[in-house]
Amino acid sequence: MASAVLPALLPLCACLLLSSGFAQAGKLLVVPMDGSHWLSMRSVVEKLSQRGHEVVVVVPEVSWQLGGSQNFTVKTYSTSYTLEDLNRAFKVFADTQWKVREDNMFAIATGSSKDFFDITFSRCRSLFRDKGLIQYLSERSFDAVFLDPLDICGLIVAKYFSLPSVIFARGAFCYTLEEGAQCPSPASYVSRILLGFSDAMTFRERVWNHLSILVEYLSCPIFYEKAIEVASEILQTPVTTKDLFSQVSIWLFRSDFVLEFPRPVMPNMVYIGGINCHPGKPLPKEFEAYINASGEHGIVVFSLGSLVTEIPEKKAMAIAEALGQIPQTVLWSYAGSRPSNLAKNTIIVKWLPQNDLLGHPKTRAFVTHCGSHGIYEAICNGVPMVMMPLMGDQMDNAKRMETRGAGVTLDVFTVTSDDLAKALKTVINDKSYKENIMRLSSLHKDRPIEPLDLAAFWVEFVMRHKGAPHLRPAAHDLTWYQYHSLDVIGFLLAVVLAVVFTIFKCCAFGCRKCFGKKERAKKSHKAKAH
Repeated sequence: MASAVLPALLPLCACLLLSSGFAQAGKLLVVPMDGSHWLSMRSVVEKLSQRGHEVVVVVPEVSWQLGGSQNFTVKTYSTSYTLEDLNRAFKVFADTQWKVREDNMFAIATGSSKDFFDITFSRCRSLFRDKGLIQYLSERSFDAVFLDPLDICGLIVAKYFSLPSVIFARGAFCYTLEEGAQCPSPASYVSRILLGFSDAMTFRERVWNHLSILVEYLSCPIFYEKAIEVASEILQTPVTTKDLFSQVSIWLFRSDFVLEFPRPVMPNMVYIGGINCHPGKPLPKEFEAYINASGEHGIVVFSLGSLVTEIPEKKAMAIAEALGQIPQTVLWSYAGSRPSNLAKNTIIVKWLPQNDLLGHPKTRAFVTHCGSHGIYEAICNGVPMVMMPLMGDQMDNAKRMETRGAGVTLDVFTVTSDDLAKALKTVINDKSYKENIMRLSSLHKDRPIEPLDLAAFWVEFVMRHKGAPHLRPAAHDLTWYQYHSLDVIGFLLAVVLAVVFTIFKCCAFGCRKCFGKKERAKKSHKAKAH
């Protein structure tokens, strides 16, 4: 009887489970950043959408890679700039990186990237001018905002609608981590962004690290000037970067301590490094043919990222000459002009399946600009690197991998064809580089949960609980002198001084009483003698 009833109940149980899953589904608003940042963020958005959540992604009509999907809803808004304006501003920035290194916040705030970031920060004004879209968003009753902090607009949206937010980023720009998460960053061993220092700094590097903090506090208000102007206009009240970043519930960082040096973290900081790694898929026939033709020497993968479309002619020819000096077949992802001295072993393609190629057993080395996506794909697949950092956090990424013996770093300004050829031969022939990157790969993969699942969990956590106030430190409510305990130090110093003063006065009084009697006795004795 019981055995006959159980099969009949199975459909009912399945319906109850499904209905409970949909009942728990939430509504998520996503405000992404254009470019490569969106590639890994999109995987989290897709995952959350597959779990039954209603996801709405708000993007500008003019963008490089922000696009639609069948799995989530995309809402667009018009912009005050064209695609040509965006390309022109970024080209100025990208071309400058081959001429001068902008490796401090003052150079970033006032240099070649200023026009590009001004365009980026202006998007939010365009978004809020679309009254129909704002009305739509306000009626949806979202549970949280998932955002990239480099754009700032996601933070403005979260504050405008009073929604909890989750940040998705490689790291923190300026002093936003210290202000937003109240996370300590001791300058004695935590290097500031852009410097390319390790955690074991020399005295000179520690001095420069401290000075960089001062440079940040002077330069970051210039960098965020446009963003804060837009935020204050939209929110109709003066705001600061601290006001925007301190409201964040969870910080998701596309990094981990296989790449990063150990440092203090706060309970609402979660590391999801390697989120862009995935098992290799079968290669297209074209690339499989290239690999098969490489013979026992194998291949080298060369990519400086999707946004670097042109290399100065002399530099491109020096690179081509270097690649011709190794026996491996080189697959070079490059959309610029073909160098006239390109060797027979070098194949230029406009696009290549980078992760799938790095996962192939015949891949010997990876020439990279050290973007976080490429670095983690190399770590996941155990491929040693020749690193040519250009901008942003790439110098820091290169230093971390070089310190761990997983690659060789070259300066793009001074590198010669011989330097590049020597570096390639070193990482290919010196087995220690392969051993070190395989050790890092093993450490990275030894984890209790996949980064994508971890990221999805924390976004859902914030959606379920309307934030994470229990993870917010009391440091947010302290003044600067309370945070550094200057009032306590001042009080204790005053107490010590009062005690010392009292003891001194007591001793002085005792001395006067003691020695004063003796003096009077001597004087009396002398008077009687006379």
